[in-house]
Amino acid sequence: MNEKCPNCLSVRVGKNNYGKKTAGVVGASAGTYGGYAAATAGAQAGAALGIVAGPVGATVGGIGGAVIGALLGGATGASAGVILGDVLDERVLDNYHCLDCGYSFGEDPNSQGG
Repeated sequence: MNEKCPNCLSVRVGKNNYGKKTAGVVGASAGTYGGYAAATAGAQAGAALGIVAGPVGATVGGIGGAVIGALLGGATGASAGVILGDVLDERVLDNYHCLDCGYSFGEDPNSQGG
């Protein structure tokens, strides 16, 4: 999309993407914690059942499961956060800024900038 600055009509316009960046970090953090917590619970159950393979098998399986769960949870949370942040950037925040005059504005032509 080619945006024009409503202040000086320049076509040299950049995007801030503050919502996308912030929500992505928050989503990744929450997803990592949630994935780790779920994987830890699963690892405890797996370790209890895997004790038949010996203590080393139960330990390695439990730690591996927790790490994989945290990584998958973090990736999922980051993806969800980026999607939410993109919506915030486009609908709520003044996401665009003019590279010539410094004016900030949103996609909505009626939005206030400054």
